[in-house]
Amino acid sequence: MAVIDSLPPLRDVIATHGLSAKKALGQNFLLDLNLTAKIARQAGDLTGMDVLEVGPGPGGLTRGLLAEGARKVLAVEKDPRCLPALAEIAEAYPGRLEVVGGDALEVNALERLTPPIAICANLPYNVGTELLVRWLTPAEWPPVWTSLTLMFQKEVAQRIVAKPGDKAYGRLAVFAQWRCDAHIAMHLPPEAFSPPPKVSSAVVHLRALPAPRFEADAKVLERVVAAGFNQRRKMLRASLKGLSPDIEDHLNAVGIPPTERAERVSVEAFCALARRLA
Repeated sequence: MAVIDSLPPLRDVIATHGLSAKKALGQNFLLDLNLTAKIARQAGDLTGMDVLEVGPGPGGLTRGLLAEGARKVLAVEKDPRCLPALAEIAEAYPGRLEVVGGDALEVNALERLTPPIAICANLPYNVGTELLVRWLTPAEWPPVWTSLTLMFQKEVAQRIVAKPGDKAYGRLAVFAQWRCDAHIAMHLPPEAFSPPPKVSSAVVHLRALPAPRFEADAKVLERVVAAGFNQRRKMLRASLKGLSPDIEDHLNAVGIPPTERAERVSVEAFCALARRLA
């Protein structure tokens, strides 16, 4: 077990504070500080960076981020049972950890941080995808954050990096690859967690591009992609017909066959269609 600070091992912290993982909160705790420090390093050089962490739990990744030199970590935790353990970390790293008790879907945490900002989290499974979409689709780009280093179920990670024609290709791939460079940085087996989930996990690193790869209005692109992939077995002329009575003409104009299905359409083509429909 790695020794990265003067605090007790995570198993002792969990036992002291009675922190059994709650399935209803999507909790699976990483106990190996070697591993949490390695995840923190996937975010790059954190010196001089503020870091947002969602769902810190007993604080394993939090400790890794602080030990790796983060200027400040803002940790948003919904489970009040975890707050005393996080307070102990804050005491060990004076002035560098701020803990906010609440739901990350309701707390505008980024407003509390000073750029440059990185987001690094072992996201609770039940809110991870929604948070990712929010971070990828602000109206203005570049965003306030420079990178996302996020742990997901392996199948979600594969959806983020999938290419057109892949079974996993969908809206997450379109949003991620429109505005970011994305790759899978690490794979983690179920036994790395307590309790072990039924699926493997992976860490995805996304670096924000200075400008989107292709011009498009975020809200229009969201509507196009949502409509296309909500009925992914249908031809686009059927799945997108609610967006415009002339959808076939728009599809033809940007070089997408109306009989094509969403999973074979490139990010560039989706953006071209969004511009037509804006």
